[in-house]
Amino acid sequence: MKSLAPLAAIAALSMAFLGRCSGGPPAHLGVENGKLAPCPKSPNCVSTQSEDERHGIEALPFRGSRVDTLAAILRVVERMPRTKVVTQREDYVHVEYRTKMGFVDDVEFYLEEENRIVHFRSASRLGYSDMGLNRRRMEEFTAFYRDLP
Repeated sequence: MKSLAPLAAIAALSMAFLGRCSGGPPAHLGVENGKLAPCPKSPNCVSTQSEDERHGIEALPFRGSRVDTLAAILRVVERMPRTKVVTQREDYVHVEYRTKMGFVDDVEFYLEEENRIVHFRSASRLGYSDMGLNRRRMEEFTAFYRDLP
């Protein structure tokens, strides 16, 4: 019988690699004075509250009440692969998305009741470029959200 040591070593290295891809959650997540954290200068972030074209993306309208809107956001999150809801409050949701390569991106939703819009921010935890992944993810999210019955 052959030794399982090489397989165990590969498994251990794989786990170490995936652990490095995630990094820890950023300290600046959340809503402060009605604002999500601004995007960094790197292109691996989109935000509905960004004023520059590189990072900006359109906010979403409420779907009925705040409770209905939160439920709609969570339904879409459940449809998308490799997601984990980390924080859920009545006006805020933080979701971790794990890419196929094992990297973790943070997506935040802020339900601004005054204007009845949903602001969101999607950013990579590590690296500089994401080759447009955060923007494509949030465009897909938006399409699913708008198509909900």
